[in-house]
Amino acid sequence: MEKSIEEINTRIRDGNARVVTAEEMPDIVAELGEEGALKEVDVVTTGTFGAMCSSGAFLNFGHTDPPIRMERIWLNDVEAYGGLAAVDAYMGATQQSTTQGDKYGGAHVIEDLISGRSVELRAISRGTDCYPRRTVTSTLLLEDFNDAVMVNPRNAYQNYNAATNSTDRTLHTYMGLLLPNNGNVSYSGAGALSPLANDPHYHRIRSGVPIFLGGAQGMVIGQGTQSSPATGFATLMTTGGLKQMSPDFIRAATYQGYGVTKYVGVGVPLPVTDLEVVRSTAVRDEDLMTTIVDYGVPHRDRPAIRRVSFAELKSGKVEINGEEVKTSSLSSYKKARQVAETLRGWVEQGSIELALPTRQFNAAKRTHPMRETKVVPMVREVMDTAVVCITEDEPITTAATKLLKGETNHLPVLDADGILVGIVTTYDVTKAVARPGDRLLVKDIMTRKVVRTMPEEAVDIAAQKLDRNNISAMPVVDPANRVIGMLTALDLGKLVGGRWQ
Repeated sequence: MEKSIEEINTRIRDGNARVVTAEEMPDIVAELGEEGALKEVDVVTTGTFGAMCSSGAFLNFGHTDPPIRMERIWLNDVEAYGGLAAVDAYMGATQQSTTQGDKYGGAHVIEDLISGRSVELRAISRGTDCYPRRTVTSTLLLEDFNDAVMVNPRNAYQNYNAATNSTDRTLHTYMGLLLPNNGNVSYSGAGALSPLANDPHYHRIRSGVPIFLGGAQGMVIGQGTQSSPATGFATLMTTGGLKQMSPDFIRAATYQGYGVTKYVGVGVPLPVTDLEVVRSTAVRDEDLMTTIVDYGVPHRDRPAIRRVSFAELKSGKVEINGEEVKTSSLSSYKKARQVAETLRGWVEQGSIELALPTRQFNAAKRTHPMRETKVVPMVREVMDTAVVCITEDEPITTAATKLLKGETNHLPVLDADGILVGIVTTYDVTKAVARPGDRLLVKDIMTRKVVRTMPEEAVDIAAQKLDRNNISAMPVVDPANRVIGMLTALDLGKLVGGRWQ
């Protein structure tokens, strides 16, 4: 048995369609069987609500008098991309304010417009014969724009890795705040309610299908950027009218230490045309797996800690290395339910009809890393291998002598086995000499928590360590924690003419 889109749309128009959410569908299939569910259910609605950084809006302001070709454009001091024509711009969600930094950005401009608040437009131009005006300043409401169209390059991930942090310091990431020593796990996604979790092979979710986007009726344009369906990480490129959207489903946010993002509500109605749709929409959180990865490793391919189901993540705790670790979601399941329920109401009321896709997706597509023609330098290329060290049981006077003779301000401190256990600076010795007291040995004044680097670490990461810890040098160690060099801000500065200073 199969049903056509026309048959389902006729039932929708007649008010006879059976519409359920993806959360309800597994129990219906369990009760009625696949054939029974195909006969009973016409549409399954899905929903997700989470941070979708790769989002934004095309805006058309209308022409001024005299006309201007706007070359640089700001809305509430957030710069929009103006290389589109005279009075068009694209406002990206993550663009930050020139005056408020990450406290306000493109996502906030979009939310302000949708919420009925005015924004200040500033634009400049060099002036031409056909566009002689050079500046414009105006206050605009959403209704003042000729066009305001949300076009999101990458929305509604099919799956997303969960995150933890094995280092001994707190990390601020796009996966939220990650506590040290695997202190928490954060994840994103609505699990079995998510659109692509219910159509992992693009059977019905493809170009041209109607969707819920930010509270308005929208459409799937095509596969999203960075879509990798071959690895289970597909995405969607979506569009919808900004003027019809609601602040209930478009919200700006700032992640501390990361920046601005935008929360977007996305839902797709799935026509139940055949058994493949029935099977894919019967998925449960227990069936959906993702990987917890270690964000403490600053590389593209982060180490996998373990595989885990969304049911485990949603339970509030998972086990890592025999320890119970709390989990938290960056997305809102409550809002995802609202998306699916609102979409169900639209279908039942006949205000949205279903459509067949207009173009196939490439289910074999997978992403690949950037082709880098200039490799980032490594610490080993710039470190000083003529490093002067001291042992922890030597007197402070010896440290002072070495600091003077070694023409350095930092002495790595070693134990009896030659392992790094601390660091002593000129400042430490100066303080000890000024206050003699009991502190006679190096181990009495050394800093025991040493910021260190390794020879194969990229200089970008090493420079970030120096900056973050407000230090000017750090030891370079091998895997056995033996000192093989020193890296200073001066070394990095010589590498690229002061870039790292």
